Amino acid sequence: MSKLISTFQSQEHQFWQYLLQHIQISLISLFIAILIAVPLALLLRRFPKIAELVLQITGIFQTIPSLALLGLLIPFIGIGSLPAIVALVIYALFPIVQTTYTGLQQIDPSLSEAAIAFGMNRRERLMKFELAIAMPFIMAGIRTAAIMIIGTATLAALIGAGGLGNFIMQGINSNDVNLILIGAISSAVLAIIFSYVLHLLEKAKIRTILISFFIGLAILGGSYYRPADNHPQITIGGKLGSEPAILINMYKDLIEKDSDIQVNLKPNFGDTTFCYNALKSNKIDIYPEYSGTILETFVKDPTHSNDPKTVYNEAKNGIKKLNDFAYLAPTKFQDTYALAAKTSFAKEYHLKTISDLSNASNITAGFDLEFANRSDGYLGLEKLYGLHFNVKTMQTSLIYNALNSNAVNLAEVYSTDSQIKQYHLTVLKDNKELFPPYQAAPLMSEKLLKKYPELKSILNKLSGKITDKEMIEMNYDVNVKQESPATVAHHFLEKHHLI
Repeated sequence: MSKLISTFQSQEHQFWQYLLQHIQISLISLFIAILIAVPLALLLRRFPKIAELVLQITGIFQTIPSLALLGLLIPFIGIGSLPAIVALVIYALFPIVQTTYTGLQQIDPSLSEAAIAFGMNRRERLMKFELAIAMPFIMAGIRTAAIMIIGTATLAALIGAGGLGNFIMQGINSNDVNLILIGAISSAVLAIIFSYVLHLLEKAKIRTILISFFIGLAILGGSYYRPADNHPQITIGGKLGSEPAILINMYKDLIEKDSDIQVNLKPNFGDTTFCYNALKSNKIDIYPEYSGTILETFVKDPTHSNDPKTVYNEAKNGIKKLNDFAYLAPTKFQDTYALAAKTSFAKEYHLKTISDLSNASNITAGFDLEFANRSDGYLGLEKLYGLHFNVKTMQTSLIYNALNSNAVNLAEVYSTDSQIKQYHLTVLKDNKELFPPYQAAPLMSEKLLKKYPELKSILNKLSGKITDKEMIEMNYDVNVKQESPATVAHHFLEKHHLI
């Protein structure tokens, strides 16, 4: 418990930011779902045959896995809050439509006949007693939708929409149970609060419910208000993990020290594809990318060189030609792919290089899906080294757990991972030089650089800085010692007299 409390205290500033994002996404989705579902149910009451079809369709929407739905929406809507809200609205429609329609169908026809006899028109009947009778059903559906929305909204972190899911993703990525608990418990508590508030409204009058609805909309709108600021602002995003978080905090400190530009950070914004698409769609302005990744993933022109300078120049020229992006000077460290094993396993089979793996039998390897299908990954190991393993594909953050628990005995790692030090692993030498250099450098549009030309000289202060050992230590400080990326980045810049 003390560890959980200390972790919360170290993340308190981000907690309130992520909580607000989660509430905003959830409320917007819930309000939109109500505005669509309730009128739709009122309309369907007049067309029972069509109602069955609509209920079946909205029910089918709920069978679509959340991740699949988000993936389907990205090509059409992009990334960020919008696709997350669209997905959440789709999931919330069914319970609200179903319960509202059911509640309206439960009204005794004789009541409607009596109301007609008293001269009430359709609108008067609806407002004076039909909605009041159906309200317990309607609120039950809204409560169900609200709980579903808040729980599913944790996945919004996967597409850069923020929210409490960021803690869960950080925890999985750094193998930190406390971060996972902070995200999960907070989401559960938020769902309970929403459910209780809606429960209180179940027996309220329609006027009270409508007033509460509009008050909620006003509060939601107010949460987006920001005072006018005349300073120029840019947004810097980072991939999942401690290393990108450290780098973007360095960028922020350097930029804000040497210019009047204010920097907004979006750490743990997503994987390579999300960050790249966010940069192309101007959701973010800068993010740190690796030279080998640019060539392999975006330019799709695998390098034939293992010289860091050559690879960097190929990446710089290739990405400029492809998207008119500027790729600034790189840092010194090489966060390249590597293969690692527990030291006991390496000693048993006398493993020092990747070629030595041919002497070991029945090797089970843990690779992520990307590495398993890359020419500079497992495909390259098969072609260049002639190696064949029993491969288990899994999320990158789970690979070290699998290796530590002996579920696999060989793992794909990154050469600056803190877990190498934490678990005392043996990293095998890439003696045939399969893995290209992966140097990190700021990636941005040429348009942004023309607007703020000072960014080049500011960010190039990191050129040739940060050794492999320093990066491993900084990752270790964040992942194991639980120091914040901002603190670790600031200490490094101060130590090297960059700020």
